[in-house]
Amino acid sequence: MKIVLAGVAAVALAFASPALAALKAGDKAPDFSAKGALAGKDFDFNLAKALKKGPVVLYFFPAAYTAGCTAEAREFAEATPEFEKLGATVIGMTAGNVDRLKDFSKEHCRDKFAVAAADKALIKAYDVAMAVKPDWSNRTSYVIAPNGKILLSHTDGNFMGHVQQTMGAVKAYKAKK
Repeated sequence: MKIVLAGVAAVALAFASPALAALKAGDKAPDFSAKGALAGKDFDFNLAKALKKGPVVLYFFPAAYTAGCTAEAREFAEATPEFEKLGATVIGMTAGNVDRLKDFSKEHCRDKFAVAAADKALIKAYDVAMAVKPDWSNRTSYVIAPNGKILLSHTDGNFMGHVQQTMGAVKAYKAKK
């Protein structure tokens, strides 16, 4: 019984406990392109292209249609107009197929921002692999400046606080400009 409880505790910690993201503020963000969805339609995302418009809020989440990820998507959807006023682009990334993300983008991203499929190479490049499911990404949010440098790196299994952390970083960046 103790072994089973220890195993359950380890899995719970892997999903819920905060950890440090591998990429730190000041690091160069790896460039990438990914297939995704915006408002239920196919969408091609390219980081370099998005950075030409301003900062990018790149948030990784474990899986579409799970309680925390759905709540996080809704929070980002509500905040997207403010991010846009600050010149920032929001993009959600998760391991998964684009067809499933089409529905998720309409239902939970509320047609406000794109979500895209993160492949194994991208998950590795951003070092966001979930410990218990390495093909999935953990919950990590980045804010990337137009020069490609990471302004914020925030990893926490709890979705609460990701929007506030990223919004604060975007506002701080804009205040320095």
